[in-house]
Amino acid sequence: MWVQVKSAPNLIMAEMWKEYFEGEGIPTRILPDPDKKPDSGELASYRIYVSKEKVHVVEEVLRKL
Repeated sequence: MWVQVKSAPNLIMAEMWKEYFEGEGIPTRILPDPDKKPDSGELASYRIYVSKEKVHVVEEVLRKL
């Protein structure tokens, strides 16, 4: 099961979070935010998801920031 851990205002920021988490060894998915007004492409809002088993690792990684 995948759990949302962050939101991003655009695709560039979502990809930055994805790269950061994956650099820490955390498999990550990004998907468009279905609750926001559907903008197209890079201007759409996104949600960042990680595996439920890795949420505690994400919390620790975010504390280091």
